[in-house]
Amino acid sequence: MDEYIDIVDANGIPTGVSELKSVIHQKGYFHNTVHIWFYTKNGEILLSQRSAKKSICPLMWDVSVAGHIDAGESIEQAALRETKEEIALDITESDLQKIGMFKCFQSYDSSITDNEFHHTYICELKQPLENLIPQEEEVEALKLVSLEEFQYLIDHIGIDNHFVPSNKTYYEVVLGSIKKVLI
Repeated sequence: MDEYIDIVDANGIPTGVSELKSVIHQKGYFHNTVHIWFYTKNGEILLSQRSAKKSICPLMWDVSVAGHIDAGESIEQAALRETKEEIALDITESDLQKIGMFKCFQSYDSSITDNEFHHTYICELKQPLENLIPQEEEVEALKLVSLEEFQYLIDHIGIDNHFVPSNKTYYEVVLGSIKKVLI
């Protein structure tokens, strides 16, 4: 879907201008996204496999829920909307714990220039995996991995179809943040 999203400057500050997502990716404009990493009290992290239909990193395993922030939408509103759309889970703003904003500037062979600021949250998953319903256009599959397996995937980044290799430091911050809330 080609929705309007807000353009931000190189520091992530809104410019007051919105554009179609396709134009933003074509021209490489800076924009905001939201990432929500779900974890369980048992020390597992929810991974989402990107749909085979995605133009960027199809079938790679990655963040539990992620998406662009629609024009005029708050970061938190986007987090709640994306979670409902991608895995059919209702959460509230008070469920979210922000762990940071991360720059991710990458170009892809598909002629997409993705200059994103990932506003990243962690959130406890209080539903069993089988209650989650993946959105077909976005999510191929879901799985829970242990903290140890998540660390293994980070240590072996780029070897298999898990995780974007350029984001290793980001994944380490996410893992560290989840470990802190579980201790």
